[in-house]
Amino acid sequence: MTLLDPGVDPSGAEARRLLQRELLDPVYHDTNLVERLLAWLGRQVDRGVGAAAQAPALTTLAAMLVFVTLGLAGAWLLSRLRRSGTGRVEQRPVLDDETLSALELRVRAQQELEQGRYAEALVDAYRAVAVHQVEQGRLVDAPGATAHEVADVLAAAHPALRERLVESARLFDLVRYGDRPATREQAATMLGLDDELAIRR
Repeated sequence: MTLLDPGVDPSGAEARRLLQRELLDPVYHDTNLVERLLAWLGRQVDRGVGAAAQAPALTTLAAMLVFVTLGLAGAWLLSRLRRSGTGRVEQRPVLDDETLSALELRVRAQQELEQGRYAEALVDAYRAVAVHQVEQGRLVDAPGATAHEVADVLAAAHPALRERLVESARLFDLVRYGDRPATREQAATMLGLDDELAIRR
């Protein structure tokens, strides 16, 4: 069985000319992509309005509430992502107006850790680190000092702990001022840092 030759074999130039002529057809240029998209969206809205007009009022109200709730939830999530996406927060003082000793802060942090309140435990453990170092005379009592300023001073005295001190300051700011949750391990590590600094001279 042999196939019949269709008898159409245009040259390269002829093929290009035929393609150009086809592409010049107005059907390809009647609307641009944006106009087509807007027309499609308009048809979808018209269809939705038509369906809503035929639906019971309660169903329409429920659908509108779901739509508004989804929109608000999306906006809230977007704002949270923008605020915490970089992992950077404003640096504020480590200590507040409370006047507690390092031991009191340490005991409170341990209690919070046992109660599963890891964020509070981490914050109080870092404050215990700062106050303990002030009480030992290794850190100047500067009420307005930020966590990173405390870490920088302590890292200068203990270069081997620089990485842990900087990371601890970062965690303190993220948890205290960035509303980030803390884990049990992070809070326990902060208490361990206080122990390690206590035995160093």
